[in-house]
Amino acid sequence: MGPHPAVAAIRLAVRRVLHDILTELKTTAGVPAATAADRVPDREAGLPAAPLVLVACSGGADSMALASALAFEAPRLGIRAGGVTVDHGLQNGSDLRAEEVVLRLRELGLDPVEATAVTVGREGGPEAAARDARYAALDAAAARHGAAAVLLGHTRDDQAETVLLGLARGSGIRSLSGMAAVSGAGGRYRRPFLQVDRQTARKACMVQSLPVWDDPHNADPAYTRSRLRHEGLPALEKALGKGVVEALARTAQLSRDDADALDTWARQAEAGVRDARGMLECAKLYALPPAVRRRILRRAAIEAGAPAGALFARHLEEIDRLITGWRGQGAINLPGKVVARRQGGRLVIRQG
Repeated sequence: MGPHPAVAAIRLAVRRVLHDILTELKTTAGVPAATAADRVPDREAGLPAAPLVLVACSGGADSMALASALAFEAPRLGIRAGGVTVDHGLQNGSDLRAEEVVLRLRELGLDPVEATAVTVGREGGPEAAARDARYAALDAAAARHGAAAVLLGHTRDDQAETVLLGLARGSGIRSLSGMAAVSGAGGRYRRPFLQVDRQTARKACMVQSLPVWDDPHNADPAYTRSRLRHEGLPALEKALGKGVVEALARTAQLSRDDADALDTWARQAEAGVRDARGMLECAKLYALPPAVRRRILRRAAIEAGAPAGALFARHLEEIDRLITGWRGQGAINLPGKVVARRQGGRLVIRQG
């Protein structure tokens, strides 16, 4: 008899991602494509004897299920499996919780395993600040151990919530594309569970007798995502019927495909709207579709020093009016002390 269907589902999701990682490592090492999908890396293939993949684990059901699947699948592919848990220090006893997670990961057979404490700032709000601190700690751990990748336990339900949050912000198709399956510098972060629902991950923990920790922040209505999870999505499912989560996750993938295509178009079009001195020509920008033009404007503003996280749709709309609604208006002030103005038919974006 095979494993429980929930366990089989999480293992298959992780196995696919590990195969992708091995293929990429072998391709980078110059191994012919015909042998890039071999199961076990070896020195003759130009790879380390056992590449390391880490799992970021909070001790919750999603990340514990991910850790268990990694512990099972990695040795079968000649991969070392390790784990990192981040102590945000936001609750009493968080250090003890981190020690318990380390112990559980070691019991699964992961090595190396470590807990790392971070200081959470205030910039961008509590959720964003915690996320920034967490990713900084994971980046440092991956670099310290020379990890090929870090697995994250975001599920299909998390993806649906992310799409709805992006929709509420009204910041365009990129926000609707949710979380990428592969992200970070060099594709460091991998999300194997974006097609796995939260209930399956929890069931996999239960049938494997894995203890899990339920973060009280996930049920705290003070947090936007928590309200969406416990009030917003259930209300949508009540009004629209089951299948909302699956539909939102599908929307994320379709939106990501569209956004990637538009980004590519904008990169290719940018050279054609600059003059010999590299200045953006307003007439040529005007001739582009708005979605392409605004991507060029956003890229130019970021290159001039505007922080990407502080550059919103309203900023781009104001810059766009210098091109499409020119009536002699003055300069536009952007985040990061960047100024955009129109001069002699050219769009000038630079530090003020």
